[in-house]
Amino acid sequence: MKIKAGTVALEVEDTGGSGPAVLLIMGLGMQLTAWPDELVAALADAGYRVIRHDNRDAGLSQYFDGVRSPGLFSSWLRLQVGLPLRPPYTLADMAGDVRALLDALDVAQAHVVGASMGGMIAQRLALAAPERVRSLTSLMSSSGARGLPGPTRRVMRVMMARPPAHAGDAAVAHYVRLLQLLAGPDFPRPDAQLRQDAASALARAWHPQGTRRQMLAVAADTERAHELARLRVPTLVVHGRDDPLLPLACGVDTAQRIPGARLEVVDGMGHDLPPALVPVLAPLLLQHFERSGGSAP
Repeated sequence: MKIKAGTVALEVEDTGGSGPAVLLIMGLGMQLTAWPDELVAALADAGYRVIRHDNRDAGLSQYFDGVRSPGLFSSWLRLQVGLPLRPPYTLADMAGDVRALLDALDVAQAHVVGASMGGMIAQRLALAAPERVRSLTSLMSSSGARGLPGPTRRVMRVMMARPPAHAGDAAVAHYVRLLQLLAGPDFPRPDAQLRQDAASALARAWHPQGTRRQMLAVAADTERAHELARLRVPTLVVHGRDDPLLPLACGVDTAQRIPGARLEVVDGMGHDLPPALVPVLAPLLLQHFERSGGSAP
Protein backbone atom coordinates (compact mmCIF):
# COMPACT_ATOMS: atom_id res chain seq x y z
CA MET A 1 0.00 0.00 0.00
CA LYS A 2 1.08 3.57 -0.66
CA ILE A 3 1.44 5.87 2.34
CA LYS A 4 2.20 9.58 2.28
CA ALA A 5 5.18 10.03 4.60
CA GLY A 6 5.56 13.77 4.85
CA THR A 7 5.96 14.89 1.24
CA VAL A 8 7.12 11.50 -0.08
CA ALA A 9 4.91 8.59 -1.16
CA LEU A 10 6.32 5.31 0.18
CA GLU A 11 5.29 1.75 -0.63
CA VAL A 12 4.71 -0.09 2.66
CA GLU A 13 3.93 -3.61 3.84
CA ASP A 14 2.68 -3.97 7.41
CA THR A 15 1.83 -7.22 9.18
CA GLY A 16 -0.36 -5.27 11.60
CA GLY A 17 -1.24 -6.38 15.08
CA SER A 18 -0.98 -4.76 18.50
CA GLY A 19 2.54 -5.91 19.35
CA PRO A 20 5.61 -3.66 19.46
CA ALA A 21 6.61 -2.39 16.03
CA VAL A 22 9.71 -3.52 14.16
CA LEU A 23 10.72 -1.29 11.26
CA LEU A 24 12.96 -2.88 8.61
CA ILE A 25 14.96 -0.44 6.42
CA MET A 26 16.56 -1.90 3.31
CA GLY A 27 19.82 -0.89 1.65
CA LEU A 28 21.12 0.73 -1.51
CA GLY A 29 18.83 0.26 -4.49
CA MET A 30 17.08 -2.67 -2.82
CA GLN A 31 13.36 -3.18 -2.30
CA LEU A 32 11.35 -4.19 0.74
CA THR A 33 11.05 -7.65 -0.80
CA ALA A 34 14.78 -8.18 -0.17
CA TRP A 35 13.91 -8.85 3.48
CA PRO A 36 13.41 -12.63 3.61
CA ASP A 37 9.79 -13.64 4.11
CA GLU A 38 11.10 -16.18 6.62
CA LEU A 39 12.52 -13.36 8.77
CA VAL A 40 9.31 -11.34 8.62
CA ALA A 41 7.34 -14.46 9.61
CA ALA A 42 9.69 -15.25 12.50
CA LEU A 43 9.32 -11.76 13.95
CA ALA A 44 5.55 -11.67 13.38
CA ASP A 45 5.13 -15.13 14.93
CA ALA A 46 6.98 -13.83 17.99
CA GLY A 47 4.27 -11.20 18.40
CA TYR A 48 5.79 -8.18 16.68
CA ARG A 49 4.21 -5.85 14.15
CA VAL A 50 6.65 -5.89 11.23
CA ILE A 51 6.78 -2.88 8.90
CA ARG A 52 8.77 -2.80 5.66
CA HIS A 53 8.96 -0.04 3.08
CA ASP A 54 10.68 0.86 -0.16
CA ASN A 55 13.04 3.80 0.36
CA ARG A 56 12.52 6.87 -1.80
CA ASP A 57 13.91 6.33 -5.31
CA ALA A 58 13.56 2.54 -5.04
CA GLY A 59 10.95 -0.12 -5.61
CA LEU A 60 7.41 1.24 -5.83
CA SER A 61 8.06 4.38 -3.78
CA GLN A 62 8.35 7.89 -5.19
CA TYR A 63 11.16 8.53 -7.66
CA PHE A 64 13.19 11.75 -7.89
CA ASP A 65 14.02 11.63 -11.59
CA GLY A 66 13.28 15.32 -12.13
CA VAL A 67 15.83 16.50 -9.57
CA ARG A 68 19.18 17.76 -10.86
CA SER A 69 21.95 15.39 -9.76
CA PRO A 70 25.76 15.57 -10.00
CA GLY A 71 27.67 12.73 -11.67
CA LEU A 72 29.29 9.98 -9.63
CA PHE A 73 32.80 10.62 -10.98
CA SER A 74 32.70 14.38 -10.39
CA SER A 75 31.32 13.73 -6.90
CA TRP A 76 34.18 11.32 -6.19
CA LEU A 77 36.68 13.96 -7.27
CA ARG A 78 35.10 16.51 -4.92
CA LEU A 79 35.42 14.07 -2.04
CA GLN A 80 39.09 13.46 -2.81
CA VAL A 81 39.92 17.16 -2.47
CA GLY A 82 37.72 17.67 0.58
CA LEU A 83 34.92 19.58 -1.09
CA PRO A 84 31.34 18.99 0.09
CA LEU A 85 28.86 17.13 -2.08
CA ARG A 86 25.45 18.49 -3.00
CA PRO A 87 23.30 15.41 -3.49
CA PRO A 88 19.63 15.69 -4.55
CA TYR A 89 18.75 14.52 -1.03
CA THR A 90 20.57 13.26 2.06
CA LEU A 91 20.46 10.28 4.39
CA ALA A 92 18.94 12.68 6.92
CA ASP A 93 16.13 13.31 4.44
CA MET A 94 15.62 9.55 4.10
CA ALA A 95 15.56 9.23 7.89
CA GLY A 96 12.94 11.99 7.83
CA ASP A 97 10.86 9.80 5.50
CA VAL A 98 11.03 7.01 8.08
CA ARG A 99 10.03 9.32 10.91
CA ALA A 100 7.08 10.59 8.87
CA LEU A 101 6.13 7.00 8.06
CA LEU A 102 5.98 6.16 11.78
CA ASP A 103 3.76 9.21 12.25
CA ALA A 104 1.46 8.13 9.42
CA LEU A 105 1.15 4.65 10.92
CA ASP A 106 0.60 6.08 14.42
CA VAL A 107 3.69 4.26 15.75
CA ALA A 108 5.25 6.11 18.68
CA GLN A 109 8.33 3.87 18.93
CA ALA A 110 9.82 1.02 16.95
CA HIS A 111 12.67 -1.43 17.05
CA VAL A 112 14.56 -0.17 14.00
CA VAL A 113 16.63 -2.61 11.93
CA GLY A 114 18.63 -1.25 8.99
CA ALA A 115 20.65 -3.26 6.49
CA SER A 116 23.65 -1.68 4.73
CA MET A 117 22.52 1.82 3.65
CA GLY A 118 19.41 1.11 5.71
CA GLY A 119 21.66 0.84 8.77
CA MET A 120 23.01 4.30 7.99
CA ILE A 121 19.47 5.67 7.70
CA ALA A 122 18.61 3.96 10.99
CA GLN A 123 21.62 5.60 12.64
CA ARG A 124 20.48 8.98 11.30
CA LEU A 125 16.96 8.39 12.65
CA ALA A 126 18.31 7.46 16.10
CA LEU A 127 20.43 10.63 16.12
CA ALA A 128 17.59 12.90 15.03
CA ALA A 129 14.71 11.31 16.96
CA PRO A 130 15.99 8.91 19.65
CA GLU A 131 12.59 8.96 21.34
CA ARG A 132 11.16 7.10 18.31
CA VAL A 133 13.75 4.29 18.43
CA ARG A 134 13.13 1.61 21.04
CA SER A 135 16.22 -0.22 19.85
CA LEU A 136 18.65 0.08 16.94
CA THR A 137 20.13 -2.75 14.91
CA SER A 138 22.84 -1.81 12.42
CA LEU A 139 23.10 -4.79 10.09
CA MET A 140 26.09 -5.16 7.70
CA SER A 141 26.44 -1.38 7.75
CA SER A 142 29.01 1.31 8.56
CA SER A 143 29.59 4.56 10.39
CA GLY A 144 30.90 6.10 7.18
CA ALA A 145 34.17 7.07 8.85
CA ARG A 146 37.05 7.98 6.57
CA GLY A 147 39.81 5.40 6.29
CA LEU A 148 37.63 2.30 6.64
CA PRO A 149 38.25 -0.46 4.08
CA GLY A 150 35.99 -0.59 1.07
CA PRO A 151 34.64 -3.16 -1.38
CA THR A 152 36.74 -5.74 -3.14
CA ARG A 153 37.76 -4.82 -6.68
CA ARG A 154 35.38 -7.34 -8.22
CA VAL A 155 32.41 -6.01 -6.26
CA MET A 156 33.33 -2.41 -7.03
CA ARG A 157 33.67 -3.18 -10.74
CA VAL A 158 30.14 -4.61 -10.93
CA MET A 159 28.59 -1.92 -8.74
CA MET A 160 30.11 0.91 -10.77
CA ALA A 161 29.27 -0.64 -14.14
CA ARG A 162 26.42 1.07 -15.94
CA PRO A 163 23.47 -1.31 -15.53
CA PRO A 164 21.10 -2.06 -18.41
CA ALA A 165 18.42 0.55 -18.95
CA HIS A 166 15.58 -1.97 -19.05
CA ALA A 167 14.66 -4.89 -16.81
CA GLY A 168 15.34 -7.60 -19.37
CA ASP A 169 17.68 -10.60 -19.47
CA ALA A 170 20.76 -8.38 -19.30
CA ALA A 171 19.47 -6.73 -16.12
CA VAL A 172 18.76 -10.14 -14.55
CA ALA A 173 22.29 -11.28 -15.40
CA HIS A 174 23.74 -8.08 -13.89
CA TYR A 175 21.72 -8.52 -10.71
CA VAL A 176 22.61 -12.21 -10.37
CA ARG A 177 26.32 -11.46 -10.81
CA LEU A 178 26.17 -8.86 -8.04
CA LEU A 179 24.31 -11.21 -5.67
CA GLN A 180 26.87 -13.94 -6.35
CA LEU A 181 29.73 -11.61 -5.45
CA LEU A 182 28.04 -10.39 -2.27
CA ALA A 183 27.15 -13.85 -0.96
CA GLY A 184 28.94 -15.30 2.06
CA PRO A 185 30.60 -18.73 1.80
CA ASP A 186 28.43 -20.33 4.49
CA PHE A 187 25.05 -19.02 3.26
CA PRO A 188 24.94 -19.49 -0.51
CA ARG A 189 21.83 -19.48 -2.66
CA PRO A 190 21.55 -21.94 -5.57
CA ASP A 191 21.98 -20.27 -8.95
CA ALA A 192 18.42 -21.15 -9.92
CA GLN A 193 17.14 -19.43 -6.78
CA LEU A 194 19.33 -16.39 -7.50
CA ARG A 195 17.88 -16.07 -11.00
CA GLN A 196 14.33 -16.44 -9.70
CA ASP A 197 14.92 -13.83 -6.97
CA ALA A 198 16.49 -11.43 -9.46
CA ALA A 199 13.71 -11.86 -12.01
CA SER A 200 11.04 -11.32 -9.33
CA ALA A 201 12.71 -8.16 -8.03
CA LEU A 202 13.14 -6.70 -11.51
CA ALA A 203 9.56 -7.54 -12.48
CA ARG A 204 8.44 -5.49 -9.49
CA ALA A 205 10.72 -2.49 -10.16
CA TRP A 206 13.99 -1.55 -11.87
CA HIS A 207 15.29 1.95 -11.27
CA PRO A 208 19.11 2.24 -11.48
CA GLN A 209 18.91 6.06 -11.70
CA GLY A 210 17.52 6.11 -8.17
CA THR A 211 20.33 3.87 -6.96
CA ARG A 212 22.88 6.40 -8.22
CA ARG A 213 21.16 9.19 -6.29
CA GLN A 214 21.12 7.05 -3.16
CA MET A 215 24.87 6.44 -3.61
CA LEU A 216 25.41 10.21 -3.60
CA ALA A 217 23.43 10.52 -0.37
CA VAL A 218 25.64 7.88 1.25
CA ALA A 219 28.86 9.50 0.01
CA ALA A 220 27.80 12.97 1.20
CA ASP A 221 27.08 11.84 4.79
CA THR A 222 30.61 12.46 6.07
CA GLU A 223 29.89 13.65 9.64
CA ARG A 224 27.76 10.78 10.96
CA ALA A 225 30.72 8.85 12.40
CA HIS A 226 31.60 11.75 14.72
CA GLU A 227 28.00 12.10 15.89
CA LEU A 228 27.42 8.47 16.90
CA ALA A 229 29.10 9.00 20.28
CA ARG A 230 26.01 10.86 21.50
CA LEU A 231 23.65 7.95 20.83
CA ARG A 232 22.02 6.47 23.93
CA VAL A 233 19.77 3.97 22.17
CA PRO A 234 20.18 0.22 22.88
CA THR A 235 22.21 -0.90 19.87
CA LEU A 236 23.11 -4.20 18.26
CA VAL A 237 25.64 -4.34 15.44
CA VAL A 238 25.53 -7.50 13.31
CA HIS A 239 28.21 -8.00 10.67
CA GLY A 240 29.45 -10.84 8.51
CA ARG A 241 33.06 -11.91 8.83
CA ASP A 242 33.18 -12.39 5.04
CA ASP A 243 31.47 -9.19 3.89
CA PRO A 244 33.02 -8.18 0.54
CA LEU A 245 31.25 -4.80 0.27
CA LEU A 246 31.58 -3.35 3.78
CA PRO A 247 34.32 -5.42 5.44
CA LEU A 248 34.08 -6.49 9.06
CA ALA A 249 36.16 -3.49 10.15
CA CYS A 250 33.15 -1.31 9.29
CA GLY A 251 30.95 -3.16 11.76
CA VAL A 252 33.64 -3.16 14.45
CA ASP A 253 34.09 0.60 14.01
CA THR A 254 30.34 1.22 14.25
CA ALA A 255 30.05 -0.75 17.48
CA GLN A 256 33.03 1.07 18.99
CA ARG A 257 31.55 4.48 18.20
CA ILE A 258 28.10 3.85 19.74
CA PRO A 259 28.18 3.78 23.56
CA GLY A 260 27.11 0.41 24.91
CA ALA A 261 26.65 -1.20 21.50
CA ARG A 262 26.92 -4.97 21.28
CA LEU A 263 28.72 -6.52 18.31
CA GLU A 264 27.76 -9.91 16.88
CA VAL A 265 30.05 -11.28 14.15
CA VAL A 266 28.54 -14.01 11.97
CA ASP A 267 31.07 -16.38 10.45
CA GLY A 268 30.54 -17.10 6.76
CA MET A 269 28.09 -14.22 6.29
CA GLY A 270 28.61 -11.91 3.33
CA HIS A 271 26.65 -8.82 2.35
CA ASP A 272 23.24 -10.31 1.70
CA LEU A 273 20.22 -11.76 3.48
CA PRO A 274 19.54 -15.26 2.15
CA PRO A 275 16.82 -17.34 3.81
CA ALA A 276 19.50 -19.66 5.18
CA LEU A 277 20.71 -16.82 7.41
CA VAL A 278 17.35 -16.36 9.14
CA PRO A 279 17.87 -19.11 11.80
CA VAL A 280 20.98 -17.19 12.88
CA LEU A 281 19.67 -13.65 12.52
CA ALA A 282 16.16 -13.95 13.95
CA PRO A 283 17.26 -15.13 17.45
CA LEU A 284 19.81 -12.29 17.62
CA LEU A 285 17.12 -9.73 16.82
CA LEU A 286 14.52 -11.18 19.17
CA GLN A 287 17.00 -11.34 22.04
CA HIS A 288 18.01 -7.73 21.38
CA PHE A 289 14.40 -6.56 21.32
CA GLU A 290 13.70 -8.32 24.61
CA ARG A 291 16.79 -6.85 26.25
CA SER A 292 15.78 -3.40 25.04
CA GLY A 293 12.32 -3.54 26.61
CA GLY A 294 8.98 -3.60 24.89
CA SER A 295 9.13 -7.30 24.08
CA ALA A 296 6.12 -8.87 22.42
CA PRO A 297 3.56 -10.84 24.44
